[in-house]
Parts: sequence; structure tokens; C-alpha cells
Amino acid sequence: MTEDRPGALEQPGSQWYDNEAGPLVRPYAMTGGRTKPGPTGVRFDLIALVTLDTAAPGVDDDTSLGPEHRALIELCRVETQSVAELGAGADLPVGVVRVLLGDLLELGCVTVSRPVPPAQLPDERILREVIAGLRAL
Repeated sequence: MTEDRPGALEQPGSQWYDNEAGPLVRPYAMTGGRTKPGPTGVRFDLIALVTLDTAAPGVDDDTSLGPEHRALIELCRVETQSVAELGAGADLPVGVVRVLLGDLLELGCVTVSRPVPPAQLPDERILREVIAGLRAL
């Protein structure tokens, strides 16, 4: 341990563990150097909802999935979650989560519900008129 930083690596390069920070794994190592999800180039909004596809064959016994993929699957197993919630729950950067979700989407392990664009939402004035009409009944 160095005297400058109490939790520093004892010998640089000898091990990938910092006593205070835990394992040192760079985000690009988790994604295989990729920065964009899959060959389809799917884009995941922070509020896109991710659901585990329980009908997907071999979700639990797929050996090609890494520990980060499995962590995301376990988080989705409990309930549908947004991309931002998955990043926080797995303690991973959102960019990494997006790439990993692209892998899971291509394998058919998850489904993604994208948010409705604001331009497609009904006008607030119309909603107020509908509420007023319902109250009048």
C-alpha cells in the first residue's frame, strides 16, 4: 500500500483490485470495446422500460452472457424497470447498460417499450375538456 493513498494498489499492474474501490474494471472491458448497442444501432432512452421476456429460450442457461448481463436480467426479473433504474441498480454507467441491453434485446431476453414522443401526446386543452365533460355527467 502506498502512503499517499491508503487504499491504492500495492504493486501497480500486479492485481486488479483496490482495497477501497473494489475490482477495477473499465467500462469498455464490460462491453467488449463497443460504445453503441448491437449492429442494429438501437438507441435506448433513459426512460425506456425494459421487461424480461420469460418466454425467451435459455435466458438462465446462456453461457455467452457475462456477469453484467446477468445482473440486468436479475433486476428485470423482479419488475419492469427503466434504463436509468437498471444503471443505478447494477451500479453501471448508463452507456454500458445501453450496450448490454442491446445484446439482451438481440438475444430476445428482454423487450423494450419506448416512451411516447411529446408530439404524439394529446393536447392538454382536449384533456381538460374531456374531464369537464365527465364531471358534467
